Amino acid sequence: MGRREFLRATAGVGAALALPALAGCGNDGDALTFFFQANPAEADGRRRVIDEFARSHPDIRVRTVLSGPDPMQQMSTFCAGGKCPDVLMAWEQTYAGLAERGVLLDLNIMLDRDPAFAAELEAEGIASLYDTFAFEGGQYALPEQWSGNFLFYNRTLFDEAGLRPPARWEDAWSFAEFRDTSSALTERDRSGEIAQWGFVDTWVPYYSAGLFAINNGAEWASPRTAPERSAFSGDAFAEGVQFYADLANRYHVAPTPADQQSISAMDLFTQGRAALALGGHWRYRTFSDADDLDFDVTALPSGSAIRGAQSNIGTTGLAISAGSRHKEQAWEFLKFAAGPAGQALIAETGLFVPVLESAVRSAGFAEAHSDIGNLDILIEGPAHSAPLPVTAEWARIDALMDRYIGPVLRGATPATSLANRLAPEADEVLRNR
Repeated sequence: MGRREFLRATAGVGAALALPALAGCGNDGDALTFFFQANPAEADGRRRVIDEFARSHPDIRVRTVLSGPDPMQQMSTFCAGGKCPDVLMAWEQTYAGLAERGVLLDLNIMLDRDPAFAAELEAEGIASLYDTFAFEGGQYALPEQWSGNFLFYNRTLFDEAGLRPPARWEDAWSFAEFRDTSSALTERDRSGEIAQWGFVDTWVPYYSAGLFAINNGAEWASPRTAPERSAFSGDAFAEGVQFYADLANRYHVAPTPADQQSISAMDLFTQGRAALALGGHWRYRTFSDADDLDFDVTALPSGSAIRGAQSNIGTTGLAISAGSRHKEQAWEFLKFAAGPAGQALIAETGLFVPVLESAVRSAGFAEAHSDIGNLDILIEGPAHSAPLPVTAEWARIDALMDRYIGPVLRGATPATSLANRLAPEADEVLRNR
């Protein structure tokens, strides 16, 4: 498949869950079918958007099609069998393969016919998120949420240590400051065992290492869309990955891969045994529900090559099947869900970070995150996000990253090895696509 299951979680998706059928949907063959994946918390937000759409569009019936654990395989099976859902949830790193195979409709067709809505998106939207779903001249999805990564921090532990994290992306810690802060917050018990970690990672480690490289002035690949070469051979990439690996293996402020076989990063943070946790907004509800956890958010650290820090784009979108018999109805649903009405609802639920300025800066979004002091980390996150490459070959690049960055994170080989191992193989994949 085009994306590993855990990476899908970075876009705010988790295990599938049965969503009660909407009134009037049933098994009506004329209903608009909507394929998506959601964890229990996200299902509430989805249900609210669909219910409101049904109320404002009583002539359009919506039938939900819930994904299993492998949505890409499921979509491929549906579409190959002539039963492609009308509206499809799209992930930023897998949609290109579907677009290349002609599964997805180029939404420029609909946008050209709807200039008022197109102008609204241009005025309120965040260009980098829309560009994420632009591939080979087409626009294949409209973004619906931002789910890039940042740092959660335990306010109690920071207050006790007399430390104050940055409140804005522009004021990010340097790598050295981040290391020293994590070290100050790492505590050992009398036996010498670590009782409190300075930093834990709840994302995908080899992507997190790459994100540290991006914050050291590196890129993933060039150009961004349909790249012809990777940037894995650069010094900036190796240095960023090495710093991330050293947090566990050299500085001992984070669990090693071996440690993580027996302890959960999520449990460490929710139980107050870790001061900082890398993750995205999809972790917010879990942390909010944790007993006795007082937390806030802050920016990732950055190397000396850049000013301020960056997240990753991290977004999901909504697409229309090229073979849909209900393209007009599907377009109305996309306009609602990805437009001002649906985005306002998403903001009020607090489940996602919306992608329109009016929604992310709304009172509803602020009220849904009333426990967050550094709200600008979320509001400004999309504008401070570095793009991941858009290519139909990303599944193969993903596998190579796992293969070659993994040993670096285990301390078995230095990050300088990536120039001679990961880079040439990734470049060959991109050249021969």
